[in-house]
Amino acid sequence: MEANSPSPDGSPSGSPKDTDRRIGRRALIVGGAVTAAGAAVLARDELDRLWWRVPGVDKPRDDGVVDYQGATWVAAADANWRRADRPEDYPIDMVIVHVTQGSFDGAVSAFQDPDHQAAAHYIVGQDGRITQMIRELDVAYHAGNREYNERSVGIEHEGFVDRPQDFTDAMYAASAKLTAGVCARYEIPVDRKHIIGHVEVPGTDHTDPGPYWDWDRYMKLVRRATTALPSGSSSASPSSSGSKTSAV
Repeated sequence: MEANSPSPDGSPSGSPKDTDRRIGRRALIVGGAVTAAGAAVLARDELDRLWWRVPGVDKPRDDGVVDYQGATWVAAADANWRRADRPEDYPIDMVIVHVTQGSFDGAVSAFQDPDHQAAAHYIVGQDGRITQMIRELDVAYHAGNREYNERSVGIEHEGFVDRPQDFTDAMYAASAKLTAGVCARYEIPVDRKHIIGHVEVPGTDHTDPGPYWDWDRYMKLVRRATTALPSGSSSASPSSSGSKTSAV
């Protein structure tokens, strides 16, 4: 068998040293190609996700889609909210509790009125029914404070702040499950710093949910509902396509 001829550095060609060097160059080339391909895939994915932000293009929304499976969908007037891609563009770290100061149907009608200039994501009735009127992806005009609107989900409750009988067992239970789901989706701590009343929003002139809203009871129910959620619930973020329901 012939001996390997020497390479420029004095080692025989085909020796381990030369083989390692050639493998290193090949790995570098291949690795660079893989890295470039990976970057191209990431760039394409980012464009696919953000293409709708081009001026004049809206992110698609499917009719009848809800973020909470127990809700029915009734769309609020476009003037009462604005399109977004939360939590991509604004982190969601808060739930704000409201009281409608009126009936369930009255609140739905108000949020469908473009002249009302306000709406919450959800309305919870005294019988426990839940209507979603704005997607959690989007910013609802409910808090009277732009920053708080952008980082929160607003939940209205049927009734009046000075009537404790309006806050029924069914309402507390349904609202607690809804809030637990929101907190799980966005990893919001279940505490009074992150679940607040409208009255606690800086700059507001509102007093809801008022002195008869039982915060101790409500927070216990939210914590209990959180522990009852299926494992993996916290990783489920709303998208443009979710659960469909029929409108009420």
